[in-house]
Amino acid sequence: MKTKNDSATETKPAPAPWVELVRDRVNGLRFGVVQIVIHEGRVTQIESTERVRLPSASE
Repeated sequence: MKTKNDSATETKPAPAPWVELVRDRVNGLRFGVVQIVIHEGRVTQIESTERVRLPSASE
C-alpha cells in the first residue's frame, strides 16, 4: 500500500536560483575559479576568474 510519504511520489524541492548560475559558470570554464560569497547565511555574490593556459615554448 502506497502512502503520501512514499519516496516514489515525493518531489524534490527546486534548487535555489543561484545553483544554476554556479553550474553555468563551472561548465563555462576550462581553467579557473568560481567563488560563492555568502553574507548572513545567504549567497550574495558569485565570482568567476578564467585562466588561459598558453602552450609551452617546447610545444
